[in-house]
Amino acid sequence: MNPSHNLFIIGPTGAGKTSIGRRLAVHYGLQFVDIDQEIERHCGVDVSTVFELEGEVGFRQRESAAIDECSRRGGVLMATGAGAVLAALNRRHMIERGYVVWLQASIAQQLERLERDHHRPLLEVADRHERLQAMAQIREPLYRDIADLAVPGEHGSVTSATERSIALIDHDWQRLPLTSQQTA
Repeated sequence: MNPSHNLFIIGPTGAGKTSIGRRLAVHYGLQFVDIDQEIERHCGVDVSTVFELEGEVGFRQRESAAIDECSRRGGVLMATGAGAVLAALNRRHMIERGYVVWLQASIAQQLERLERDHHRPLLEVADRHERLQAMAQIREPLYRDIADLAVPGEHGSVTSATERSIALIDHDWQRLPLTSQQTA
């Protein structure tokens, strides 16, 4: 159990980190921060353009800077990108600065949820199943390593997934109060 005043959401592409994360933030009274949206706000262009101009390496550098900055705040729910766990420093920041919730999703669930989504640069390939499987092989052990809690992926609505997440988080998360310095 990792006592903290922050919740960090990790998991594969299509697990629901943003949609469930927004609802969890409201439920817990936390500021919602989506790392991809932070990068877009800072750069003034979408993530696809960042990938196009700077490649994955440039994107990952921006992602790490955003995670460092956002994870320092108090009272946030931070939804990371699926590959945020690839950088050891990102993993360390999440472990040290928040309670980490791993939203799980099978490859079949990911394919179903991402069927019409063509805005994810790493999935612009001929065989999405193969790409998702390759990413899962590398990332799942990293998710497992830093997660304080794993929420099994199930078919169903965002509402039911959020309710299931809340029940598990409430049972396990030891929420710390914010200090006056963290709320300033």
